Amino acid sequence: MDRYRFLSPLSRASGLGSAKAGFTHWWAERITAIALVPLTVWFAASLIAHSGSDYQAFIAWAGAPVTTVLMILLLLGLFWHMALGLQVVIEDYVHGEAKLWALLAMRFLCVGLPIVGILAALSIAFGKSAPL
Repeated sequence: MDRYRFLSPLSRASGLGSAKAGFTHWWAERITAIALVPLTVWFAASLIAHSGSDYQAFIAWAGAPVTTVLMILLLLGLFWHMALGLQVVIEDYVHGEAKLWALLAMRFLCVGLPIVGILAALSIAFGKSAPL
């Protein structure tokens, strides 16, 4: 027996509005955006400061523990924020079966690329980087 048959239309729709899961998504986008501001400023300033450095000095900077942790945080925040934003764009503007494939491809890239970046940062930190 269908229990929703006895409910009014308002009761059936209760809790299904935009304030259900959308708020968490919106809030996560704002938090990652705020976190990315100081991380991006740090990254840009560091690259500018080390623009004249030779390879060994740059690898020494990139391999420092603080730099490695900040780089990993930047990668995680950047790709999480990108995934949240692209999800909204895909859900709003892509229709049909292409939506599923676009979401899957986006998730794959937004998980795979930071993993590659984190492994690269860790390999530099632990001295496994190959010289050019």
